[in-house]
Amino acid sequence: MSIKTFSVQAICELLLNYGYIGPEDQERVLQRERLTRATLQKRQGSTGAFANRGGGYEVLPPELIAEMRIPSALSPNRTIGEDLIYEVLARALGMRHTKIDPLKLDAKLVTSTWNRAFARRYAAVPVGKEGKNLLVAIANPFDLELMENIRRAMGDQVIPVLASKQDILRTITEMYGFQLTVRAAEKEFDARFDLGNLEHFIHLKNIDEIESNDQHVVNAVDYILHYAMKNRASDIHIEPKRDSSEIRMRIDGVLHDIHSVPKKLHAPIISRIKGMGLMDIAEHRKPQDGRIKTGIDGQEIEIRISLVPMAFGEKAVLRLFDASLLFNKVDDLGFDEDERLTWENITRQPQGMVLVTGPTGSGKTTTLYSTLRMLARPEVNVTTIEDPVEMVVERFNQISVNPKMSLGFAGALKYTLRQDPDIIMLGEIRDGETAENAMRAAMTGHMVLSTLHTNDSVTAITRLRELGVESYLIADTLLAVLAQRLVRCICEECRQETTLSDEQMELMRIPTPADGRKLRAYYGEGCVRCRNTGLFGRTGIYELLVLNDRLKRMVKNDAAASDLLTMAKQDGLMTLQDAAVRKLARGITSFGEALRVLNW
Repeated sequence: MSIKTFSVQAICELLLNYGYIGPEDQERVLQRERLTRATLQKRQGSTGAFANRGGGYEVLPPELIAEMRIPSALSPNRTIGEDLIYEVLARALGMRHTKIDPLKLDAKLVTSTWNRAFARRYAAVPVGKEGKNLLVAIANPFDLELMENIRRAMGDQVIPVLASKQDILRTITEMYGFQLTVRAAEKEFDARFDLGNLEHFIHLKNIDEIESNDQHVVNAVDYILHYAMKNRASDIHIEPKRDSSEIRMRIDGVLHDIHSVPKKLHAPIISRIKGMGLMDIAEHRKPQDGRIKTGIDGQEIEIRISLVPMAFGEKAVLRLFDASLLFNKVDDLGFDEDERLTWENITRQPQGMVLVTGPTGSGKTTTLYSTLRMLARPEVNVTTIEDPVEMVVERFNQISVNPKMSLGFAGALKYTLRQDPDIIMLGEIRDGETAENAMRAAMTGHMVLSTLHTNDSVTAITRLRELGVESYLIADTLLAVLAQRLVRCICEECRQETTLSDEQMELMRIPTPADGRKLRAYYGEGCVRCRNTGLFGRTGIYELLVLNDRLKRMVKNDAAASDLLTMAKQDGLMTLQDAAVRKLARGITSFGEALRVLNW
């Protein structure tokens, strides 16, 4: 079907013909068109950031229809959004559609092709090159004036591709705003860099405030934080190189290159971050730690800062803690139902020790905080001992260890026991003294939760022995060990069914069925939602070892880890490998992701 006008009615007819909406949906859209248009004009026009050639905010049909959030007739779990509308529109016009991925854009290409005023005026932004051809994302394929101006300026080697207007406007804000801020800071930077008023809670400016502010280094840092939060980044790396400063972000466990800024701006950016984190701005030779509390869209975010001197300057790593993610419900962590019930029953015991194990970045902190949130009640005294405190929570009594003041984990635990605690969360067991003190606390009427860096659950028992804890003490106090990993989930909007080959089953150590059946699995084909990775978000896989009477006797008798594992499997232990295979068979994660995590 072709389309000759860019109107709400024409777009509705397209969606109707492709089966995405029904006649009643079309009628409802047309009835609500005027009211929705006025709402969008008022909302978007109030920012003053993007105006059409007539001076007001131009509402395009796709964004108007998307605003109504109509369920898709072909996929009830998906609403008719801008991206879907532009996909259908591109198909009808014989054009290409793109989902703008800010992680893959060339910032220099975007900002050097034409200026921000032109990009805003026409809602058009360069998104890449194919040979000598320039790919330009546009929101209005019927804007003849735009195409004439682009071809007059760039020649005939321009390929227009359709993208949602909101993606284009967001790209203009982020790319032009950040790059212009960096250039202005280059020109105006001198040794007298004013950090302004420092407060523990940092007010993070919204986009309009950033654009109207002439403190360019301050703006650059605010842009970086905005970008990280909008793209679900867990960490920001600001790395000094010989000729530049590289900014990378970790999203769903994977690092992405984001920006490269001139080397002369690295020091002032680091100084700004130091100021925000109440750190020593004049100290450049020693590692420093700090924290920032800020917010975006009404959601408070805590940011932990680590600064370490490198060959070409100080490297900063900012870890972002979103309370809504750090404090998941235990139900949402990824436990199977039987695992969840067992975990909840164990951690609700009045005394004993429970350990969570896994490498750095495996989600141990989220599991512990979510569990503490479940356990914290007015009649219970919950105390945490951390290095440093990950997230400030008023419901907990939180202690940050300070080795400079001779307050380590063991010492803090000693003083905590005088504070009448019911539940103690010990950030990590690192040495024999801490391990033994924690064990004795667990024997004397306290529930103690802590972490160890071991690869599986059974090895935690071996590690405790290596730290000097007597086997009888382990057997009498240790209730359970939870080993865990984080796996990326298959994107729900592009999930496809497949089967595992014999080679893949062998790599996952899955025995081949006698009847030759293949194991059903799933993968993500790639779509706009997941940036064509096929993966979106993360969940946990778990190995929960509960010490029953037989295992306790074996621990007292100094049984080897291999013998303990054999016995635990006989008693029904589901290993990390079993958990990964189960998540794979249920279509939660992919073969490649399960294999990657098991080889961690």
